[in-house]
Amino acid sequence: MLRIGTARAEPGLLLAPMEDITDLPFRVICRELGAEMVYTEFINAEGLVRSSERTFDKLKFLEVERPLGIQIYGASELSMERAAEIAAAMQPDLIDINCGCWVKNVALRGAGAGLLRDLPRMREVVARVVGATTLPVTVKTRLGWDQDSIRIVEVARMLEQIGVQALTVHCRTRAQGHKGDVDYTWIPRIMEAVSIPVILNGDITTPEEVAGAFAETGCDGVMVGRGAIQHPWLFREARRYLESGSATPAPDLAERASLCLRHLHLALLHRGERYGLIGLRRFYAGYFRGMPGAARLRADFAGYKEAATVEDRLLSMGAVADPGLPALRVAGKAAAA
Repeated sequence: MLRIGTARAEPGLLLAPMEDITDLPFRVICRELGAEMVYTEFINAEGLVRSSERTFDKLKFLEVERPLGIQIYGASELSMERAAEIAAAMQPDLIDINCGCWVKNVALRGAGAGLLRDLPRMREVVARVVGATTLPVTVKTRLGWDQDSIRIVEVARMLEQIGVQALTVHCRTRAQGHKGDVDYTWIPRIMEAVSIPVILNGDITTPEEVAGAFAETGCDGVMVGRGAIQHPWLFREARRYLESGSATPAPDLAERASLCLRHLHLALLHRGERYGLIGLRRFYAGYFRGMPGAARLRADFAGYKEAATVEDRLLSMGAVADPGLPALRVAGKAAAA
């Protein structure tokens, strides 16, 4: 069982924090499908300190999402300290520090994976966050900046000494981005060096890969990122596979349409019609992947500008409206409780 503070997860299937992906509606969907712990999108510390409304909106979560971690990122130790205080006031289950984002406008400004090039600064940033809250603090990072500067075992020891209570490792370097092979062989080496939980991340897309990651590395948890976008049922299927060794039948078109409809309603409740529909476009490919005419379906749904049109199309595909949510037709205009 994975334990981080009061949070528990068994066997330890986690949804990775992903910018513009792990918003409230998608987190709820993944929790319902078997993700045992979820994280917010990564949240800019400077935005929190400056009271940006858009940044603060990312802090919102529902009780049904617990256990939940709020992930923050930044290069300034002072801003990260203050951001941790603000995030902790929302009473999540933990605060996670992003030390792994590889994109240029984050890493080259000294935040995210950029901290791997300056371990003294990483130490100071993380120490300030740990000292700013009584909540458990965790870190998500990569193996190193590039293949010639992998110091993840040293980093893990340093973080444990500071007071970090769990470490997630995306098993690539910053230079690799999302390309190239992951190297899970580092996970056992890290686990030998520290006593805190170590969570594996990177290229987990099937139940068999989840089981293999646990079996081959002995990791305390498996964090799923892009695999959840491609197939959110992965959590449910992985849990069954771990428990029984048997595969779960793939969801049919009606089940896919029903889940998409639920996601639509959650998005409308959380973000309204315009932004709810824009956000949902990122998920159509996953909901209909492998179905006949999937490309045409994605194109059709992406072009719809009214929630009622999307709802009607999904219902025509066999979707069943969720009785646990309002039967919204057009957000902001009409809603029946």
